[in-house]
Amino acid sequence: MKLYFDKRSKDPIYYVQHGYRIGKKVTTKNIYRIGKHSELLKEHTDPLAYAKEVVKQMNENGSIQKVELTIGLNKLIDDNGEVVSKVTYKNIGYIILQNIYKQLGLNEFFNNINENSKATYCFNDVNRFLTFARIIDPSSKLHTVRNKDYYYECPDFEYQHIERFLDVLYENYDNYLNQLYEGSNNLLNRDTSVCYFDCTNYYSEIEDEDKDYIDEVTGELIEGLRKYGVSKEHRNTPIVQMGLFMDKDGIPLTMCITPGDNNETKCAIPLERKLVKQLKNKRFIYCADAGLSSFDIRKFNSFTNRAFIVTQSIKKLSEPLKQAVFNDFGYRLLSNDKPISIQTLKTMDKTLPDNIALYNDRAYKVISADTLLDVGLTEDKVLLNGKVRKTKSKAILKQNVIITYSRKVAEYQKHIRDGQIERARNLVKTNSVTTLRKGPNDITRFIKKESKSKDKYIIDEEAIKKEEMYDGFYAIATNLEDNVKDIIEVNSYRYKIEDCFRIMKTNFGARPYFHQTREHITAHFLICFASLLIYRILEVSLDRNDHHFTTNQIIDTIKNLNAKPLNSMITETLYENSKVLKAIEEVYNLGISNKYYLTTEFDKKFKNLKK
Repeated sequence: MKLYFDKRSKDPIYYVQHGYRIGKKVTTKNIYRIGKHSELLKEHTDPLAYAKEVVKQMNENGSIQKVELTIGLNKLIDDNGEVVSKVTYKNIGYIILQNIYKQLGLNEFFNNINENSKATYCFNDVNRFLTFARIIDPSSKLHTVRNKDYYYECPDFEYQHIERFLDVLYENYDNYLNQLYEGSNNLLNRDTSVCYFDCTNYYSEIEDEDKDYIDEVTGELIEGLRKYGVSKEHRNTPIVQMGLFMDKDGIPLTMCITPGDNNETKCAIPLERKLVKQLKNKRFIYCADAGLSSFDIRKFNSFTNRAFIVTQSIKKLSEPLKQAVFNDFGYRLLSNDKPISIQTLKTMDKTLPDNIALYNDRAYKVISADTLLDVGLTEDKVLLNGKVRKTKSKAILKQNVIITYSRKVAEYQKHIRDGQIERARNLVKTNSVTTLRKGPNDITRFIKKESKSKDKYIIDEEAIKKEEMYDGFYAIATNLEDNVKDIIEVNSYRYKIEDCFRIMKTNFGARPYFHQTREHITAHFLICFASLLIYRILEVSLDRNDHHFTTNQIIDTIKNLNAKPLNSMITETLYENSKVLKAIEEVYNLGISNKYYLTTEFDKKFKNLKK
């Protein structure tokens, strides 16, 4: 903005003038009338100096004190020439994500790749908006292209550019994961003292799984990626499997994509080896559930500067260890370490005021499970013919099993089981039993065939009593000698990795995926991973400043930050202020809380974040 007045006039009028661009044409417009020289002279000894000061302040504040807008009530809306009408507002909320994206060093990362290629489109623009769209408007890649004008910058790329870019992203898979970690570590100083690991699967909309094939150059057997496997949704479609490591704050560290029919334990150690290099051999604790705590995994995390804290199945323990669990001796209260018996917790009157604290407390016992004790694990043995066979292993590594008991958890588990038993009785009563399954949540585990009849089913009372034994008990295996409270607390944060999967599947629409090749499928999930990392950084940054919001509250706020041009010079924001927006502004100071902005000011904000 600059000062304009007619220097030839004896009594000039002072204006604030602003330059703007329409296409390739650059022009100016008077946007604010400061006043006439003779009028200003009544209040100011030097009207010209006053006018210059007004312009200076407006440039510094980036604000306009007064805007005159002429509205023609009979003016028709513009015709876009398309079949479908489009909204004219733009999302500016992604500037929050772009700010984090820049701080991660991703602009420079993709620009460097671009410089070493012959591609004529911008890798960084494609990656940016595929990543942001996964958070703001999760859908197919084609949908993202069709709706790219919804974003303030209106990026210039087409669908064929996305297809080509996915190959580029796959080629730079490891480098991109390293850049995401290094950039985020510089930004937040990440807490990797505990690394949580888990696996999940994603289904695709195809009927036939991918076939294995022999690489013509190397002669290597390449497994198909989309395979039929065990799915929690019980879908009869091929799936792929994702292994994910997460730090103590819930921010993802690294990931892998493996065939859907692979045992999930097979991807843990190979991915952890990559993580060890990524963390530059820093000490960390491996934490996972019982399904990802095999003998080989525990042994791998018993060397150098690694340790493990994993869930242990009590049902799979050897008889001596089970006897130690159910032997009501040696238990202590977690809160004050005083001796307590399980029988006391089971029989106390929880309605008495003096027993409320005891009801909310837990009992614990530490059992040594060192050498020669069967902990219910298996290990892979390579036979002379090269085949691999699973054999029962003996614990030849130092570890303890921490047993806890909670009266509150026991009652909850009994309540859930009573409902399942009632449904099982109804199946038997109506003779509706078709198949018997022994899954941990399948109600037919409480049903058995009557010995004298092949077609009659009865309730398995013995199975019910056997399951009741384990109510309220929970076990953790570890090779640490740390305080029991600290170990239990570390294990309690495993829920965050389940939350990561929920966000990717529910909020980011990571499934179903419609890509066909290994390269594009892997790149798709790499984009989802980067989106999750950026979102988690935003969430953790807010949490560290005592601003706590849900995932939906944060994402909905970003989606709702839209703006619309009033004319060629002024942009109006179409959202209200909120607790989430105030918190984001406090942390990042992006300056997006005003009602009106110069269009050039917004252009400058986004341009600076692209560098």
